[in-house]
Amino acid sequence: MSAGESPTPDRLTVGQLMRSPATTVEADSHVASAAYLMKRSQVSALVITADDEGHIPIAVITDADVSHAVADGKDLNDTRINQLHLPRPEALGTGTSVPEAAERMLALGVEHLPVVSDGRLVGVADLVEVCRALLRERPAS
Repeated sequence: MSAGESPTPDRLTVGQLMRSPATTVEADSHVASAAYLMKRSQVSALVITADDEGHIPIAVITDADVSHAVADGKDLNDTRINQLHLPRPEALGTGTSVPEAAERMLALGVEHLPVVSDGRLVGVADLVEVCRALLRERPAS
């Protein structure tokens, strides 16, 4: 791509639009703590990490997961995140194209995926931002 050329969705990568750094939380934290951290950080998802440095993503907790816990009658101050049995997320690489990221997120039925580089967490891809990038570059009809 030349200096003055703007990226197209096929050339734009997840690494260019991800939220970085990712807001992380430990698996043994209370769900109420995760909800508070989401509100304070103004994000709708946190990456749950397996190591003390926060580099190995093992799950993602979203505002929807918190809502489901409330609807299930769980006490958010007593329930730990690891008791929610969240699935292990598929991670995206920083070089993943925006269209590929959109396809993978839609196929998986998720709105957030961790972004890794060399196996280490570097950010979070958000389906809304992925779609915005696709729409910005959509040809006019």
